[in-house]
Amino acid sequence: MKEIKVLGTGCAKCKNTIALIQQVAEATGVAVNIEKIEELRDITNYGVMSTPAVVLDGKVVHTGGIPSRDKIEQWLNH
Repeated sequence: MKEIKVLGTGCAKCKNTIALIQQVAEATGVAVNIEKIEELRDITNYGVMSTPAVVLDGKVVHTGGIPSRDKIEQWLNH
């Protein structure tokens, strides 16, 4: 199971990022556990300055916008 954290303060882009990751995971049959991190101090602990950001298995893999479907598929297939 992939551990995914979406870092963001609750904006529409953050919510869309979560929804897109869930859609891709379901379409590819990959089990994911998605956690939303909204506390600013928790977000900055990852060294992230622009949101939404995505952390996959403890590593920041994306910052500053909604990731593409192709990019999410790449994350889930590794």
